[in-house]
Amino acid sequence: MDLEDAHAERLPSIDDRWALRPHTREELVEGLIDGRVAGPVSHPLDNVRGNIRLLNDGDPDKQFGMNAVAGAFDDLRVLELMGELAGAMPDPIARSGQVFVDPETVLKACERMAVRLADACSRGETVVLATGHPAGLIHLYAEIGRRMAASGATIARPAEGHTWSDGDRDHPWQIRYLWGVAMLTDTDSPKHTHSGEPMRRMLEAMRPDLVLGDHGFAGAAIEAGVEAASVADVNDPALIVAKALGRTEHVVVMDDNVQPDAYWPCFRAIAALLP
Repeated sequence: MDLEDAHAERLPSIDDRWALRPHTREELVEGLIDGRVAGPVSHPLDNVRGNIRLLNDGDPDKQFGMNAVAGAFDDLRVLELMGELAGAMPDPIARSGQVFVDPETVLKACERMAVRLADACSRGETVVLATGHPAGLIHLYAEIGRRMAASGATIARPAEGHTWSDGDRDHPWQIRYLWGVAMLTDTDSPKHTHSGEPMRRMLEAMRPDLVLGDHGFAGAAIEAGVEAASVADVNDPALIVAKALGRTEHVVVMDDNVQPDAYWPCFRAIAALLP
């Protein structure tokens, strides 16, 4: 069994919640909360604040392949920016406790993103799908990609199989695709990554019209001047800062690593607006 098949076998299957049929807003809101995509999310406030501090201290891992996001705003302003995109402002004095994401805000952000994705379909644009969370967001991107491909967009696979080594690692890195979605692997299994290096290598192979992704895949595209529509968690401040700086437009803030089948409300909200 190859890497892609092995990973696919570990993932839950797509069920009838992903079917395109009429739905109520309440159904989607309840689905986001039940799946922990929104509502009280998994990262507590101390973790969110800690990652903001790390970003502003210049930690490369938190910059997602972008320059000029570290120190662009002070810590409190970054927290406020996150709260604005999440639709739920954390207590600026608190140092711990739960962080909330408003499900209606998630759906509205998905719908705004959907307008851009629909334009990509209508124009026949080339789109790259990529995730640093191959166990979380893979179903969402793959299903969006299928709908977009059926509606006129080209879903590209630049640098598929490209392999390289870092001096401090005892294994190579490789770009692989599952259901049209790029992932970083160590040639044995997909890996969670914040690095912008895979996308930099993908962009050397081709420059798409649009990237739909997260983490360093989205960040490195933004840094290279390629338009990106992205997902960011509440503790992933780099893409949120990039949006505030006017470097990217579409950033959906929600929990980005719950069960992959939990993102069906996001898919339904987006797919309803595609051609």
